[in-house]
Amino acid sequence: MGQIQIEINGTPGTAFSAQWQVNRDGDIQTYQENGLAPRHYAYEGDAIQGRIQSLSEGRLEVSVNKGGNRSHSSTQGKGSTLNISVR
Repeated sequence: MGQIQIEINGTPGTAFSAQWQVNRDGDIQTYQENGLAPRHYAYEGDAIQGRIQSLSEGRLEVSVNKGGNRSHSSTQGKGSTLNISVR
C-alpha cells in the first residue's frame, strides 16, 4: 500500500466531477469529488481507478502518481470525460 497523489490542473476555474475507486488491501472505497481546477487529492491504497468529467468549458489535466507509476491525461470541453487507472 502507498500514497496516491492526484493533481487536477488546466484552465483555472474549470469545474469537474470526479469519482475515485481506491483499492485498500482488497477493500474498494469510493469517493465522489466536485471542484474547480486546480485541485489536489491524496489517498492511501494499492490501486486507484478514476473517472473525471468536465462540467464547464476549459482544459483539464489530470496526473495520478503512486510510487513509480504515473498516469497523465488531458481533455478539453464541457462534458468530456477521462478514465484513469494506476496500480
